[in-house]
Amino acid sequence: MTELDRRTLLRAGLIAGAGAAGGALLGGGASAAPAWRPAGRPVLTHGVQSGDVTADSALVWTRADRPGRMYVELSRRPDLRGARVLRGPVLDPSGDFTGRLRLRGLPSAERLHYRVRVESLDRHGLLSEPLRGSFATAPGRHERRDVRFVWTGDIAGQGWGIAPDFGGMSIFRSMRAVRPDFFLCSGDTVYADGPLSETVTLPDGRTWRNLVTPEKAKVAETLTEYRGQFAYNLLDEHLRAFVAQVPQVNQWDDHEVTNNWYPGEVLTDARYSERRVDVLAARARQAFGEWLPVPADGPLYRRLSYGPLLDVFVLDMRTYKDPNDGNTYADPSRGLLGRDQREWLVRELTRSRATWKVIAADMPIGLVVPDGPAAQEGVAQGDPGAPAGRELEFAEVLRATHRAGVTGIVFLTADVHYTAAHHYDPARAAVGDFTPFWEFVSGPAHAGAFGPNRLDGTFGPQAVFVHAPPRANTSPAEGFQHFGEVSIDAASGAFTVHLRDRDGASLWSTTLPAP
Repeated sequence: MTELDRRTLLRAGLIAGAGAAGGALLGGGASAAPAWRPAGRPVLTHGVQSGDVTADSALVWTRADRPGRMYVELSRRPDLRGARVLRGPVLDPSGDFTGRLRLRGLPSAERLHYRVRVESLDRHGLLSEPLRGSFATAPGRHERRDVRFVWTGDIAGQGWGIAPDFGGMSIFRSMRAVRPDFFLCSGDTVYADGPLSETVTLPDGRTWRNLVTPEKAKVAETLTEYRGQFAYNLLDEHLRAFVAQVPQVNQWDDHEVTNNWYPGEVLTDARYSERRVDVLAARARQAFGEWLPVPADGPLYRRLSYGPLLDVFVLDMRTYKDPNDGNTYADPSRGLLGRDQREWLVRELTRSRATWKVIAADMPIGLVVPDGPAAQEGVAQGDPGAPAGRELEFAEVLRATHRAGVTGIVFLTADVHYTAAHHYDPARAAVGDFTPFWEFVSGPAHAGAFGPNRLDGTFGPQAVFVHAPPRANTSPAEGFQHFGEVSIDAASGAFTVHLRDRDGASLWSTTLPAP
């Protein structure tokens, strides 16, 4: 990352022509290298995004319609006067013309504004029209500031795609109105296994009309098809506007690959010609890394800090998952997290000095999530007795952190396509060696609504609030889409949760005092 000579950029028009902040004309899904090079200047095809923002760094992302060099201008000022100009990577076919730049040395706890352009590799000085974005950096270690964020999951699932007649993915407009510091997407960022039909008849007789691209007309198997899942979501104007202003923290779950997958699985689904899940998952993981502002290398589990009030522990409950079976084994080496991630989680929770320690889990702890008649997909195995199966590793995490005196743990998740508040207490549990905690569930963002699921009593959960649809797979038009909002007050340290509907109305809320 180097700063370019400002006079050179003025000659090239990168700064002089940067007053236009218009969007790009969006085409269909992603594609491999075009057979011909488009005439004219490059075009940024799918907007701009930021992600994994810390107190001093951020990732900025874009995609072009041809090979080119990415440039980012960065400033404290909305008009970008006096912006620092940063030279990014070359966008080429190997990454589907996507690119990201890690911005470093940023001031903490500030809203920064950026502008992205791509310069043609064929014609020096020929630059795309700029696209604008902004993000707020996290507070520093000793900066006690208010923190506000939103979370949800499950985007464009169960056959419900972008339907302009029904407002598109309008939940992202509602989340943007909250003005959050960041957005936690709790998995199922796309539905690679959920083909779309052009029309769906709703129960009241109306017709839901999906936008459909070639990649969304079948289950994804090739790298191009997996890339097209992410490209499709960015066709929605509300999502594009949201991610241009709100930095993301993304985790993946099953539908980025295929439903309820686990490593080593071989599919029996006749829709797939490639049935080795490990092959499909590798392609999906590449597309995930190309099309979202997430770290390119290393494990997907990670810790992000937001000053003295908040640490977020982002889990990966899919990559290391054991096979879906009855989930009643006694082997503590099995589970969803794997030994390395489990040890990392206990170690980092114990080291954290943040008031609140949010564990971003892509599946709930206490809800029974079946995978067919005899297998279990999630943590809970349906028996309210002592921990068994995957419950063992979470019993270990809860026990170790309890004995270390860790306080302020809160679980946030999505996955089950309704919203709920669960309180876990050892006084109600089959296992008593843990500190009481809350788990808040919110979703889907834009998918079929389901639920509620049955609670497993092993860790003593109580459903304090539930908002679920009257029948399975209700459409986004019927109002059972959800997101959650968390605000942490700098003065008191209080942690307030709102569970909101598609339009942003608060369905339920609670405030947890600082521990």
